[in-house]
Amino acid sequence: MNRIDRISAILIHLQSRKVVKAQDIADRFEISLRTVYRDIRTLEQAGIPLMGEAGMGYSIVDGYRLPPVMFSPEEALAFLTAEKLVAQLTDGSNAINYSSAMYKIKAVLDQDKKDLLQNIGDHIEVFKRPGDGGIQPDLNLLQPVLKSIDQRKVLEIKYHARYNQQKTERPVEPLGIFYSDNSWHLIAFCHMRNDYRDFRFDRIFSMELTEMDFSKEHQTLKEYLARYDVKNPENQNLPLVVMRINKDMAYWLDSQKYHQGFISQIEDGEEIEMTFLSSSLHGFARWYIMFGDHATILQPEELKEEVRKLILAVSNKMEVEPGTKNQKLRLPQSG
Repeated sequence: MNRIDRISAILIHLQSRKVVKAQDIADRFEISLRTVYRDIRTLEQAGIPLMGEAGMGYSIVDGYRLPPVMFSPEEALAFLTAEKLVAQLTDGSNAINYSSAMYKIKAVLDQDKKDLLQNIGDHIEVFKRPGDGGIQPDLNLLQPVLKSIDQRKVLEIKYHARYNQQKTERPVEPLGIFYSDNSWHLIAFCHMRNDYRDFRFDRIFSMELTEMDFSKEHQTLKEYLARYDVKNPENQNLPLVVMRINKDMAYWLDSQKYHQGFISQIEDGEEIEMTFLSSSLHGFARWYIMFGDHATILQPEELKEEVRKLILAVSNKMEVEPGTKNQKLRLPQSG
């Protein structure tokens, strides 16, 4: 990026937030702080009304606005792609709002870029797989959650917990939302449990924004999720799991291994040695059984024992003959 383009981008960055730190600018554009200060002086000399305070950052005097922004073709296509994703992966209200915003964006585009979006629009589609967890189609949940966070007001939700198949009403104080594993999740402080909980959107049956204020200050969503990141130093006391698996089978684990605490892997001939930090050896054992005939656990011994217990429990549930119940399966004796 040349200097003129960078200075223009810095000005847009300054307009996007109330206060912007010099280090944030340096990180985004991969430049030194000295270069940031020089570019800021250039903007000031060009007549941009900037205010700066040591240790706080820079801000633009309220009321100043840049003339209509010119988007590059790549930026315009990024907006179009995002519109397709929002329409399929969020609720109806959010999709309508984004579509309305897109009309305003298209209004400032020149004719060439308008034609580009019209021509490319039919060549981008987003589909959800059958059975994917989403948002209840008749509910608009995203906006109330974000308003709750902004206004620090408690949400009242009706939730269906899968583990005990019970529906409960709970006051919650949201930290934030994230999309993972084909599902939207709400992380919130639950008054009923007096602790933080993960609520899947497809199990929320109603939501109402109340006038009740949050009971306390909460950490950010980023800080909360960092506690469960296996790379977090605080989690280094988790059990280390090492296993070897056939390459052909390892391919099918790509979308699942990160949920089991995956750290790294090394290819060795026709096998791959995979390393994990597991938060639950019992849960890992249940996952391992799905492909255990193609893999070998190297460590720890506690995991091997968990797998043996599960295999024995499955064996004892099996029937020797159709219609026979409560009879343990006798395995053939070796030798």
